[in-house]
Amino acid sequence: MTRVAAIDCGTNSIRLLVADVDSTAGTLVDLDRRMEVVRLGAGVDRTGRIAPDALERTLDAARRYAGICAERGVERIRFVATSASRDAENRQDFVDGVLAAVGVEPEVIGGQEEALLSFRGATGALGRGHRGPYLVVDLGGGSTELVLGTTSPVAAVSMDVGCVRLTERHLSEDPPTPAEIAAASADVAAALDAAGAVVPFGRTGTLVGLAGTVTTVTAHALKLKSYDPERIDGARLPVDAVLRSCADLLGRTRAERAALPFMHPGRADVIGAGALVWSDIVARVRSDVAVAGGRLTHVVTSEHDILDGIAWSVAG
Repeated sequence: MTRVAAIDCGTNSIRLLVADVDSTAGTLVDLDRRMEVVRLGAGVDRTGRIAPDALERTLDAARRYAGICAERGVERIRFVATSASRDAENRQDFVDGVLAAVGVEPEVIGGQEEALLSFRGATGALGRGHRGPYLVVDLGGGSTELVLGTTSPVAAVSMDVGCVRLTERHLSEDPPTPAEIAAASADVAAALDAAGAVVPFGRTGTLVGLAGTVTTVTAHALKLKSYDPERIDGARLPVDAVLRSCADLLGRTRAERAALPFMHPGRADVIGAGALVWSDIVARVRSDVAVAGGRLTHVVTSEHDILDGIAWSVAG
């Protein structure tokens, strides 16, 4: 048994998992799982640089996470940074700041490794009864990873579309106008065309969605009175229910989204774009499965994602 900490720093949020992992028994027990919206990638798509205030918000959170790790007696820490850090010219400022705050150097990983860690984390906790191959989709702030496989990945791709990136590029009105939605959807369609040349969506047996956008869409579809991870994790929703939930979130104003009882306050301004991306992915996969002679009727949501994959990897 090894006590480990996994830290995932993306475009929108920074998250921590402290867990006891027994690689021999194949068990992972959560001790602490938390998230803060720090928006490290705010403006990176436009400027190519991490803004000073965004960097300081992120390092503040990293210092708090380092304190939790010390209190919990963590033996090993792995800190992984994804889309915003990959794209920023001044990522060395981020690397140096995290090293000083946490005592470990953050690994700025590529989209392929991000996809593989997400697949491992999600499928390791997926209950029995789901038909493979699994298409695991990790929808983030700056990028979205798609991985197909059953016991191990057979195809993976990372798309440069995410809820923060698309909001900054296209959705400035409140609520978004039809023209803005059409422009954003065209970006997603182009990315899916390219991704579909690498990952055969039509072979999908079970579509599994991860990360804050997907869990929030699921909470909305379930009409939850508060954010309840136990009800969200493993939820199996009809495809049409997912699409209705996405459309409703996209059509609301920011104030209306923020008033929803399960909405994280740092997500209300970008969930519209996230819902658009998730809707377009679900619709594309259903269409490709149908063309291949199958039928995609449901979508599964998982609270287990890249954090779990990082924890497994650091435990050895």
